[in-house]
Amino acid sequence: QVQLVESGGGSVQAGGSLRLSCAASGRTFSSMGWFRQAPGKEREFVSAISGGGSLTTYADSVKGRFTISRDSALNTAFLQMNGLKAEDTAVYFCATTVLPITSARAMDVREYGYWGRGTQVTVSS
Repeated sequence: QVQLVESGGGSVQAGGSLRLSCAASGRTFSSMGWFRQAPGKEREFVSAISGGGSLTTYADSVKGRFTISRDSALNTAFLQMNGLKAEDTAVYFCATTVLPITSARAMDVREYGYWGRGTQVTVSS
């Protein structure tokens, strides 16, 4: 049984930081990604990391503020979020894809097969 479980969400003030974790079980995953969905909006790509952790990609809106990483031994991905803004408020999901993250489709929510249930991040201004 494949499972992805996110944790680390919470409420912070603008400018603050949070570190999200995504623990995967059931199999070893290649590319892993983070997405977010704000109320009334579509789910959007945030960041992704390759299987070995050497390649990463980010949405323009989070570049320079968020850092994705992974611990392959723990089968866990992380999203360090610094300089949080009110517009970062959303439910954050982790997911996996068989695509290499160098593919343009790696930012497409439809390319991700397994999803966690999400963790809420609320940033107050």
